[in-house]
Amino acid sequence: MTEINSNSVFVVSGGAKGITARCVEYMANIFHCKFILMGRSRLENDPDWAVDAVDEAALKKAAMAYLKDQGEKPTPVAVQKLANRVLSSREIRQTLATVAANGGQAVYVSADITDADAVKSAIAEGVAQLGEVTSIIHGAGNLADKLIENKTEQDFETVYAAKVQGLENLLQAVPKVHHLVLFSSVAGFFGNVGQADYALANEILNKAAHIYKRQNPAAHVISINWGPWDAGMVTPQLKAYFQQHNIKVIPVNVGAHMLVEELLRVPGDDAVQIVIGSGLGTLAVEPDGELRTHRLRRRLVLEQSPFLQDHVVDGKAVLPMVSAMSWMSSTAEGLYPGFKTFGFEDYRVLKGIVFDDELADSYILELKETAKAADEITLEAKVSSHPPSSKLPRFHYSTRLFLVRSKPQAPIFNDFDLTPREDIPGSRFYDDYTLFHGFAFKGVERVLNISRERVTLECRCPVVEPRYQGQFPMLSFNYFATDIGLQSMGIYAKYYYGAGSLPLRSGGGHHYIDVPMGARFYVTLLIHKASETGLVTTLYLHDENGLLYQKVTESEITISKNLNELFKRNKLPKPLGS
Repeated sequence: MTEINSNSVFVVSGGAKGITARCVEYMANIFHCKFILMGRSRLENDPDWAVDAVDEAALKKAAMAYLKDQGEKPTPVAVQKLANRVLSSREIRQTLATVAANGGQAVYVSADITDADAVKSAIAEGVAQLGEVTSIIHGAGNLADKLIENKTEQDFETVYAAKVQGLENLLQAVPKVHHLVLFSSVAGFFGNVGQADYALANEILNKAAHIYKRQNPAAHVISINWGPWDAGMVTPQLKAYFQQHNIKVIPVNVGAHMLVEELLRVPGDDAVQIVIGSGLGTLAVEPDGELRTHRLRRRLVLEQSPFLQDHVVDGKAVLPMVSAMSWMSSTAEGLYPGFKTFGFEDYRVLKGIVFDDELADSYILELKETAKAADEITLEAKVSSHPPSSKLPRFHYSTRLFLVRSKPQAPIFNDFDLTPREDIPGSRFYDDYTLFHGFAFKGVERVLNISRERVTLECRCPVVEPRYQGQFPMLSFNYFATDIGLQSMGIYAKYYYGAGSLPLRSGGGHHYIDVPMGARFYVTLLIHKASETGLVTTLYLHDENGLLYQKVTESEITISKNLNELFKRNKLPKPLGS
């Protein structure tokens, strides 16, 4: 992956105004690179009548006077058209000035993005001033929001051509780039009422990004499916609608920062399609009576998930069982919009995924529907692979998932005891390798009390950034907090038997609400069976008042002193990027 530096030259469609311009300004501040900003508008000096008009209100007043002087009728449409033309050039000049002030270089070229010859000519004009293009950002786009029965062919062409023909024209002019960034939309990913053409065009951008990446594996390709921004066309009325429907808008500074974060992605992170922000009010599916089986294949890459360096045994990264559960449950939720994973049964670690020479080329998640009702869906989930050394499939994880439309209110757990009798610092268990976990899972702050019958921990969930989560985003539940809770069993095993432990299975469990990132929470572990070879428990994650976050029943580990030395080798040979 080629780094962006002061010699990098981006051609940016739609890049001189609006949110794309704000992104360019922020990039200039970080990378000090060069930009050929392309737009439809012509860049003009202020006409004499507008020179003293410093804001839009004054500009409209001056435009009215000018039209009257010309003997023309100052209709609202005519006044707005004149004002917009001046405001457009002013914004372009301001963008160019801000880029320069931030340490970058920018030129503006005017072209219709749907005209291949005009695009090619405009880029050549920019190249003559800044040098050869190394990268493309395609941010141009149009809207024509109407219900599909009211759309005209011209509406469709206006929306479709700017996105799809525009990308084709850019790539015809510059076929090979180091970075290809497409501004797509959650409308393409989730769909949106009144935007059939816009959704279609943006989804084509997504597919085009995947094709370009496959054809140019060394290129950094991202199609960002943006949610609505807190700018531009988001009116106060629309913002109120978003708030009513729990649709988050992206602050401009946050969106620009997230673009730069994507451009700074660590080598080896090949995620092409990125969703940033909320969907636009996705409707829940209505389950039919047919039972289906879904099989989804994915490739796992160690370098794409930096958090795995915090879960290393014997020098090798091991996928946490909670991350595998999150993978299965969040994928299931993606198949059934409007449903959330509430419970599971009979979760087994059959052969954990280790990131070593035996890592398979791909892994298959099978989700088999076993029951469907209006408010609940039951699935059998199983992860398998075909390892390089075997012709037979290898099974890694299996469980039964229960998805519901609406979770019950979180109950109050009363059987807890926060008395600090032993009050042992949690750091002791990480320092002496009772626990092998690193930053993302290092959340035990104190062992308040421990006995043969129970353990109580005071914990705090680390703030794990989305980029650090990599291929296992925290979508279905906070699996980092769950793992910290499960560490209570490892503490018990070492405290009473002097041995390390690893998970085998869990009989079942329920997830009510997430433990907030950075928040303090408590773990109550009740012991059912204990011996020097294994442990069976029930686990509760709750707050100081007993509000229950999660419950895991019949959680079982295997205990062995052979693990003690393996836990000491809890670092990878080379740290992963973050």
